[in-house]
Amino acid sequence: MTSSCRLSIYSQDSLGLGHLRRNTLIGGAFLKARADSDILLFADSPVAPFFNLPERIDHVKLPSIRKVSAGCWEATRLRIDERELVRLRAKLLRNVLLNFRPDLLLVDHMPAGAQGELLPALKALKRVYPKCSVVLGLRDILDAPEVTQRVWESEGAYDALRRYYDRILIYGSKEILNTSSAYHLPATIGGTRYCGYVVTQDPVKRAKDVRQAARVEKHRFVFVSAGGGGDGQLLMQTYVRALRTLGARADFKTLMAVGVNAPTSFASELAAEARGLPIRIVPYVDDSPSCIAAADLVVCMAGYNTLSEVLYLKKKALVIPRSGPSAEQTTRARLLAERHLIDVLHPSNLLPEKLAQRLLEDLERGDYPLPDRALPMDGATQAAGCLAELLPEGAYALSR
Repeated sequence: MTSSCRLSIYSQDSLGLGHLRRNTLIGGAFLKARADSDILLFADSPVAPFFNLPERIDHVKLPSIRKVSAGCWEATRLRIDERELVRLRAKLLRNVLLNFRPDLLLVDHMPAGAQGELLPALKALKRVYPKCSVVLGLRDILDAPEVTQRVWESEGAYDALRRYYDRILIYGSKEILNTSSAYHLPATIGGTRYCGYVVTQDPVKRAKDVRQAARVEKHRFVFVSAGGGGDGQLLMQTYVRALRTLGARADFKTLMAVGVNAPTSFASELAAEARGLPIRIVPYVDDSPSCIAAADLVVCMAGYNTLSEVLYLKKKALVIPRSGPSAEQTTRARLLAERHLIDVLHPSNLLPEKLAQRLLEDLERGDYPLPDRALPMDGATQAAGCLAELLPEGAYALSR
């Protein structure tokens, strides 16, 4: 039995889990709207697929690459030349897409793919299956606008948008950032849609049960997370040293999730440094939203997914954005702090003494987060609806 609709999703996620999580949620929402669909996800996260995939979603694992700087990439695991690896990935993408024959292709974050690897597939797909609609999905903040514009021009991303794309989806709010204007996005046939923030809206566990499992029932509770953990080591080490600095003043307990992409030896090294402190260190948690909801304070970086969960659950958060390789996190943290939705400690001030003092202050503060009506949080559902609109009514599937 064949499906009535086929959706492919290109998800490039070199460092963390954010893109993979967003695309998994959007794929799940699309299946709720079109239950007779099949979805094929292209993922290159080192731990893909990681999240439980719904029935009728499968994935193709691309060899992993990671971003070194704007427009510069290298192999994550293989000892292989960058150009050879990009050619390999480009051929995989082209061949699989032509054989899968999707009705829709959702491209995450990079219109031309990393290093232009998606261009051969886009060209072939539009030639062989011209009725296949191609959609770009963007988180609200990419990098400093001038950096994104320079890289996109050099990699042919703007040209690809004009040639191959039917619609642009932005996973954010125009009230927070006018993404289309900031990054000079060209017009497409189907227009640009702001979908709101993509965040899981599954019910969270009772705070009592979460706190009991974390062994913090009778104490104030701080949850520390760096998302996938690929770049959170400095935050984690500084947090442990901040607690050591506080001594008896650390009258709260901490659950710290170092992340699945953290180096394998890091958790044990951190646990040794934290010996005797009121802190429990785990590789990751299965239910991050429930931990966020149960916490008195969340300490985290400024990644899209973690902060979307914080905002959706209206929790108090002390946010330390990463300083690079892009301006994405520092920009997001600044915009949200200006609306009094989070507190921010700039990475240049990430010292044990300063973090210790801010922890004590934020646990007592009651002046944030302020309610903000400009934050639509149903991005997965809205994105799925925008994708489904591009399917011809009653005749979705290409000739197979």
